[in-house]
Amino acid sequence: MSTLEWGYTESNGPSTWAKKFPTAAGSRQSPVDIVTSLAASDTSLTSKPLSWKYVPENTRRIVNTGYGWRVDVDGEGSELVGGPIDGEYKLEQYHCHWGFRSDKGSEHTVDGQSFAGELHLVHWNSSKYESFGEAAGHPDGLAVLGVLLKVGKEHPEFQKIVELIPKIYHRGEGTDIEEPIDPVKLLPETYTYWTYLGSLTTPPCSESVTWILFKDAIEVSEEQLSVFRSLRCYKPEEACPCDELEGLIINNYRPPLPLGNRELRECGSA
Repeated sequence: MSTLEWGYTESNGPSTWAKKFPTAAGSRQSPVDIVTSLAASDTSLTSKPLSWKYVPENTRRIVNTGYGWRVDVDGEGSELVGGPIDGEYKLEQYHCHWGFRSDKGSEHTVDGQSFAGELHLVHWNSSKYESFGEAAGHPDGLAVLGVLLKVGKEHPEFQKIVELIPKIYHRGEGTDIEEPIDPVKLLPETYTYWTYLGSLTTPPCSESVTWILFKDAIEVSEEQLSVFRSLRCYKPEEACPCDELEGLIINNYRPPLPLGNRELRECGSA
């Protein structure tokens, strides 16, 4: 039986990652706890406002990575510019993190508070680099929009993803996306945010991410989250691993790490 190289159990979870992936012990790691009293208001962020455009028809495929679901995107025609980043960034993929219950599941926390989940839209610097892989190796290579999820009413755009989950229950399974999903509709209505320099929150934990975390959470329903929790971290032909998560993809989030001497900036008040 093949085993995951890393994961979220006691034996292969975040506290063990640095053994195989030394960058995970670095000083620019993510996520962090957003201490709102430490956030410096920065007028330069409003002088060149953050803006984006996406092509819903370019959402190509959804896959079960063994760590969660991931929507792969043809980035042609997409663009993230302004705010804390220089140049143009293209959308590569988006994915989600969630908990076993809805009182936790987000990777970033705000003044110590966890949310039910967190959506990440991952972009790469197409002005300077030729590919996502190349960009991921540079300090200014990636930019991630983070969206906190809280339990509330059903989210119509998320529902399009929820309805595809039964086709990708097991690791390695994927299906083409027929009905376009609009990333803009996955963002909150208010575009105020915090930003800091960090890393990918999964191995290899490359320190190449400019984080842009929206202050306002979006609502998803408990039923929608429960469908995400039905995903399996093993392949159909494999036996269910006998660990504390019983083969389910739950608690797939990395706990916050120290901000250290990094600057936390904010654009607008929540």
